[in-house]
Amino acid sequence: MTERDILRMAIQAADEKKAENIIALNMKGNSLVADYFMICHGNSEKQVQAIAREIKEKAEEHQIPVKRLEGFDEAKWVLVDLGDVVAHVFHKEDRLYYNLERLWGDAPFEDVASDLAR
Repeated sequence: MTERDILRMAIQAADEKKAENIIALNMKGNSLVADYFMICHGNSEKQVQAIAREIKEKAEEHQIPVKRLEGFDEAKWVLVDLGDVVAHVFHKEDRLYYNLERLWGDAPFEDVASDLAR
């Protein structure tokens, strides 16, 4: 799978669990950590965990190694490291507070509309 395929898989997994405001940043040239950041949020700790769990399970189904899963128990900001793609699953208030979109403001947004089911 290409990194764009991995991003699409993460977006679709988050969408299946009703993640809100799903965006993707193209981090090529901006970060040595990953090619893409996928950012979304849930409205409760349980929903944040469900989104992160779905991303992890879909990755494992596609034999994509999950390098790290951090913050799952607290469910305020869960990071799912899929190598070239890092999924950031926030609780709504924490997403507003950390505002990664502004922090990485020079990274271009990827068009994810075609990857969403709704």
